[in-house]
Amino acid sequence: MCGRYCITSAPEALRALFRYREQPNFPARYNVAPTQPVPIVRMANGEREFALVRWGLIPAWVKDTKGFSLLINARGESVNEKPAFRNAMKRRRCLFPADGFYEWKTHGAAKRPYLIRPVAGGPIAFAGLWETWTGPNGEEMDTAAIVTTEANATMGAVHHRAPVIVPPEQFDFWLDCRNVDETMAAGLIVKAPEGLMEVREVSPAVNRVANDTVALLEPYSAEAVEPAMEPARKKRQATDSGQGSLF
Repeated sequence: MCGRYCITSAPEALRALFRYREQPNFPARYNVAPTQPVPIVRMANGEREFALVRWGLIPAWVKDTKGFSLLINARGESVNEKPAFRNAMKRRRCLFPADGFYEWKTHGAAKRPYLIRPVAGGPIAFAGLWETWTGPNGEEMDTAAIVTTEANATMGAVHHRAPVIVPPEQFDFWLDCRNVDETMAAGLIVKAPEGLMEVREVSPAVNRVANDTVALLEPYSAEAVEPAMEPARKKRQATDSGQGSLF
């Protein structure tokens, strides 16, 4: 699955890759989380369009969102059968600009976060689906989900699922819902080629949504940090008289 990701490339670099006509200016985001506004690229009147939507798809047929589970991911193997996704797969496919994503791996009793990003750097595109949900008072909200599939060996060392990564030469094929039907488009739902992505452990600070700084991308090792803290902890225990100190 994909529950957090980052968008760190400059707006000019994203516009050059995705070739949409809009000229949005937005800051880097290092810890994008579900329900937040996120950029997508979709087709509108035969051209690529940049749009901001809510991450967490709500199908058009949902009446009350309070009782509906948040759909941040769409399992690629079943998008053409699941009622929540099949209409969007036919008519509303999109791309999620990104520079990487986070996954968590269990180590003993703890889960540790890892950043998965392109070896060559730069932005990539996740396959996505979007919908427009209309509320009881006529309000409209565009929402979207990231399509996932089986992870390749590199990413699978952390988690068995990963976003579908669409190569630039296939952007139009995925986005063209008029001429490319859902069965044909599903041919792009494959695991990423080996050598495309790299994995590295990052700070558990990413666990907190409020943390959104470039420091989250820095390499981190729990094994290196914990032993370094242990001698200091023992020293404090040996010298602490319980009376406190100014020094």
